[in-house]
Amino acid sequence: MRKIEQSWYKPMSLINVVLLPLSALFWLVSSTRRLLFRVGIKSAYKASVPVMIVGNIGIGGNGKTPFVLWLVPYLQSLGLKVAVISRGYGAKPPHTPYHVTDDSTAQQAGDEPLLIYKRLGCDVVIGGDRKASIEYLIAHNEPDIIVSDDGLQHYQLDRDIEICIVDNERRFGNGFLLPAGPLRETPKRLKSVDLTVFNGSIKEDGYSLNTTGIYSVKTGARVTQFEPKGIAVSAIGNPSRFEKSLSVNGVTITQSKHFADHHMFTEQDFEIYNKSNVFMTEKDAVKCQSFAKDNWYFLRVDAVPSERLVSKLHNLLDKKGIITHGV
Repeated sequence: MRKIEQSWYKPMSLINVVLLPLSALFWLVSSTRRLLFRVGIKSAYKASVPVMIVGNIGIGGNGKTPFVLWLVPYLQSLGLKVAVISRGYGAKPPHTPYHVTDDSTAQQAGDEPLLIYKRLGCDVVIGGDRKASIEYLIAHNEPDIIVSDDGLQHYQLDRDIEICIVDNERRFGNGFLLPAGPLRETPKRLKSVDLTVFNGSIKEDGYSLNTTGIYSVKTGARVTQFEPKGIAVSAIGNPSRFEKSLSVNGVTITQSKHFADHHMFTEQDFEIYNKSNVFMTEKDAVKCQSFAKDNWYFLRVDAVPSERLVSKLHNLLDKKGIITHGV
């Protein structure tokens, strides 16, 4: 699978050609499905509160989570009570909808939902049935707006605002749909979303990812004294970006180990590293905190949006009637 994913961001190869018939089938099925919702043959659930979807047309490593981590506090600064829903990829909750709490583990909540909760403290609910998650939140927490972390292609859910995140560096890869390429939908889909946001570009409607420090995986506290040399371990969609950030921040990478996106780490995954310093992302750190050693660190990054993006988002919220004019 890793070889297929790597081929998506390289010139056309034999493996892409072989997979093209499956991509054509994927396009036919997904396009037909969306059409059924557009013409009303299939109906979508309309929530009683505004729903904002933050998703993408590709898979993995687009920088969606850092944007959500910025977006929620921004909406809160406008006086809105915000809740987040997520499918909780790879999670095994005791029940669904599952409300993430201080006692939740990454195994129960999933890495991204747990990170969002730990960082922001807002209501986060996971479950494959997004309607059930929303109705749970409305009944128990009365949010003013619900942010759906991913779900752009979940057409069973009506939405008030669609935001699509695009990696400014990798863009759309080879431009093919799955499995010959990384796309769930063609780039034409961007014409119908409310806002296309470019990760890694502050010149467009985008944001940069700024490093805000090195932190201890074990304690969660920021560290200033550590040996800037060690092994980079990651289970994310785009590990090269993470490793570049480590290097830019003065960390010498002696070895890199890549796991599948959302891999649920165990202590056994780190046995071979013995006493070496280990560096990882914040998303991976929430899965390792319970068994982390003193010399395990994570790199924290924050999304910093362009003024143009903030202005467009504010105007969009105003236009949709989600905020009072002039807030």
